[in-house]
Amino acid sequence: MTDSHDTVEQLVRAKLSQALGGRRGIVEGAVPTVMFTISWIVSHELHTSLMIGLGAAIVLLVVRIVQRSNVQFVLNAFIGIGIAAFVASRTGHARDVFLPGILLNAGTATVLILSIVVGWPLIGFMIGSVTDEDPIAWHADHGLVRLCTQLTWILALSSVLRVAVQYPLWATDHVALLGTAKVALGWPLYVATFAVMAWLLGRDRTPVDPESA
Repeated sequence: MTDSHDTVEQLVRAKLSQALGGRRGIVEGAVPTVMFTISWIVSHELHTSLMIGLGAAIVLLVVRIVQRSNVQFVLNAFIGIGIAAFVASRTGHARDVFLPGILLNAGTATVLILSIVVGWPLIGFMIGSVTDEDPIAWHADHGLVRLCTQLTWILALSSVLRVAVQYPLWATDHVALLGTAKVALGWPLYVATFAVMAWLLGRDRTPVDPESA
């Protein structure tokens, strides 16, 4: 058990903050997609829109470097828009900017659901990673396994929702709606997902340490 996390609820809140990078990280993650989408709506020029999206990510990265602050989240955004730009430039279709994200969410949902099916929900490993004991000791507590299964389902369903909304838009070539959906189903859905998880955890107050359950 770590000194800073007495309950799973505290742990998930800490992981949420780390995952999203705070308010600035949230904005930096969305800006390249927003800039690409606006440019495409206005110009319908794929190359120009890709350059604007990439340019926005580069500017954000340079600002971070100049400020000597953590570049992790803006670098993630830069890599993401870079991969998307490469795919779209190869196919020549603006909609394919969003294809890597759709595939990533499909893969994430598959892995999360498979972890549940085999009885080792991935949220449990997040808990085990911050304990001072055996990182898989949580699996001995059946109550904690059940709770981790519920939490993993919540994460999996958020990825399923992204695919369910974005894939039809991709298949029908609705680029503007794709960009809007990507932003709307980005950090707002993450916040909603973790809010549901926090509510579930708030009911149970499950200790991180299985021995104290």
